[in-house]
Amino acid sequence: MLEWVLPVAFALVAAALGLSFWRLIRGPSLPDRILALDTLYVNAIAALVLLGIQLDSALYFEAALLIALMGFVGTVAFCKYLLRGDIIE
Repeated sequence: MLEWVLPVAFALVAAALGLSFWRLIRGPSLPDRILALDTLYVNAIAALVLLGIQLDSALYFEAALLIALMGFVGTVAFCKYLLRGDIIE
């Protein structure tokens, strides 16, 4: 079953990455671009998890965890900068 599910999942995640990247470039406002960047890193995490499943390696899951952590911190920093104009008080 994984022989046909994984390629379909990779294709769907690649389409989601492309659409998120398009919104990042063409976003009408800065909050839209921040949301697209947030979605982009979530899609990158999904791609890494799929790659880890396909290659049967736990290393990709650890990389996905690190990207999730850094993406969360980056999104919070961007939002705080938008709201207050300063990241560190």
